[in-house]
Order: sequence, then C-alpha cells, then structure tokens
Amino acid sequence: MFKQIDEDIYEENFGLLYGDFKEKCIIKHFPGRTITETDNMLISMLGMNVHPIHIDYEHSKGNEWGRPIVSSLVTVAIVGGLSLRGTSAQGLMNLGWKNIELPNPVFIGDTLYAQSKCINKRLSKSREHVGIVQMETIAKNQKNEVVIKWERTFMVRV
Repeated sequence: MFKQIDEDIYEENFGLLYGDFKEKCIIKHFPGRTITETDNMLISMLGMNVHPIHIDYEHSKGNEWGRPIVSSLVTVAIVGGLSLRGTSAQGLMNLGWKNIELPNPVFIGDTLYAQSKCINKRLSKSREHVGIVQMETIAKNQKNEVVIKWERTFMVRV
C-alpha cells in the first residue's frame, strides 16, 4: 500500500491501524518464504532445540519421513514474520497467542504462504487511542497443506 505524498513521490505504508481492520476480513500475506537448512539450524540452535529430529540428518533417516523435520520454533518465527506487515506492523504489543496447531510437518525446501483473518476487534477499555485486534493466522505449504495456525491478540494504534 502506498500513499502519494508529492507529484512523483510515494511513501510505503507500513501496517494497518485499528480502523483499517474489519471483522472477518482476510489479509493474504505476500511473498511466501522458502525454508532453508540455515533457517532450521540457526533458529534451532538459538532456541536451544537440539532434538536430533531437527538437526541430525543421519538420525532422521529413521523417522517416518526419512529426513529432518523443521523445528516448530522456526515455523512460528517465519510465519510470524510473514504476517507482521499485514497485521501488526503498527502494533504496540502482543497480548497473547493461543490455539497454536501444527497439523503437518514442515521440511527444508518447503515454501510457506500465510493469510490472516480478523476475528474480533474492540477499543481498549484502559488506554485511549488503542484498539485490540484478534487475528487467526494460517500458513500452508506449496502443496496447500496447512502446516500451522494460531490466534493472536495485539494492541494497535487507533
């Protein structure tokens, strides 16, 4: 989204304000993101998730997929990033995450695509000029399989 600020100058708008959200509206996040081995190793190590199913190729040959599964911490971080610009770039703080589901595994080389739906919004009772927005975010892989979904509530400027 861009705003024209002069004859030949456009400013990129970053995120939505409270009034921009409509209940049941869907935001398709763009672009998608392909998961790399570096993503998986780096975030697994930063989060101290050293389970061999995520970082040991030889060990993972014995699982039902015959290869490592990307850590759910990686999936949450990347999908959270994919959804940030379209949901909470104007946010003031996260208030909570709930109902995180991981119905299908993510593998190195998968490309994830996300979309978010506004499921509720209201003005804050304790802070002027602040709204509270609740979004449901779903990410699918290149095969159109849901790999993660959650509900997130955050404060945003009115």
